[in-house]
Amino acid sequence: MEEQLSSSSVADSPQRCGSCNQTSVVTRPLVSPTLKEALIRVAKVKDSIQWFGVDIGGSLVKCVYYETQDDQAQSTNADEREGVASVKKFIKSNLKYGSSGSRDERLEMKNLRIQAHRGTLHFIKFATSRMDGFFDMVTKNGLSKFPKVVCATGGGAFKFEKDFKERLGVSLHKHDEMQCLIRGVHYLCHNYPDECYYWEAPKTPHTRKVSSPVDSDFYPYILVNIGSGVSMLQVESSEKLKRIGGTSVGGGTFQGLCALLAGTDSFEEAIALAEKGDSTRVDKLVRDIYGGDYKQFGLAGDVVASSFGHMLHPERRKDARPEDLAQATLVTVTNNIGAITRMCASISGIERIVFVGNYLCGNHMSMQMLSYAMEFWSQGTMRALFLEHEGYFGAVGSMLMELDPNPKPSS
Repeated sequence: MEEQLSSSSVADSPQRCGSCNQTSVVTRPLVSPTLKEALIRVAKVKDSIQWFGVDIGGSLVKCVYYETQDDQAQSTNADEREGVASVKKFIKSNLKYGSSGSRDERLEMKNLRIQAHRGTLHFIKFATSRMDGFFDMVTKNGLSKFPKVVCATGGGAFKFEKDFKERLGVSLHKHDEMQCLIRGVHYLCHNYPDECYYWEAPKTPHTRKVSSPVDSDFYPYILVNIGSGVSMLQVESSEKLKRIGGTSVGGGTFQGLCALLAGTDSFEEAIALAEKGDSTRVDKLVRDIYGGDYKQFGLAGDVVASSFGHMLHPERRKDARPEDLAQATLVTVTNNIGAITRMCASISGIERIVFVGNYLCGNHMSMQMLSYAMEFWSQGTMRALFLEHEGYFGAVGSMLMELDPNPKPSS
């Protein structure tokens, strides 16, 4: 029997007393105040023409913007129409925003259906350290007229909530970070045909990306989210997950050490520098200790035995170039992530590993290192999988939490 949402409580609901076999009438809330607020909140979000989802991390802010294109989404509110037009024009007329912001045009998804609407999903990111500049830019361009509600996740959704409200008049509707991450992964894997891929013959001149379609047998898998730090999740379904490990040595570590050791100012600059370096001038390899391979344990001579091991010697320190230090830092961070991932996979008995996070953006060296490590140490039974939208899944998930709170299972 369906219940009608007409008042805050329902009376005359007959209940039979188990001890005296008599029927009594119980008055109970039909919808709790918390649930009512949530329903009203969702309705307000859905009334908007375009929607946003934001994941505010320790290093980067990731934002998705859903631009609907259907007639039924037109607003009757003049101020909202003006605000929507301003936001749309600003976002679509730029690929760069300020000193660190950018729109990933290659990742945009056109003709995407969400509930009754179709539109384009845009992907934008900028450095969390530039939040003050972001607030100033929004105010200067009159973009705070719309939206008044933004779906958000990540630690920064708590840290900057007051600033959003006081400086922009925007309310943040916060959602659990890990739930948003999985929701975004699940949605994009089933709506973007080439989302999932792997590297064939990693660390060889013939390596290439190969699409790996996601099907109903994709679960369970381990999701390794590489942001400022690293979290590892065991995912049993689109709704069931648990954190099984992690490390503080992640993308923030790489960027921070490169800033100290090589003088870089951005992640992109650090990656570009690392690609030019030679980490063997910094790291001590197995062959530096054994004179060749360590055959008893199947360790090739070019395996790193001690990260930064050569830096113990003054003459080696003098010869190390900034690009060598940057590459050695990349190798150290990536090897650490790979080792912990292998351990988690072994303990859980799960052989499907998916790596995501902005650390992988344009970082082909790390992806191929992770691919090679997973295949080598599992003797070919384990393959590293990657996703095209890398670090945007939390932002997508936060938007979907309110736009499409009860998704239908993907076919």
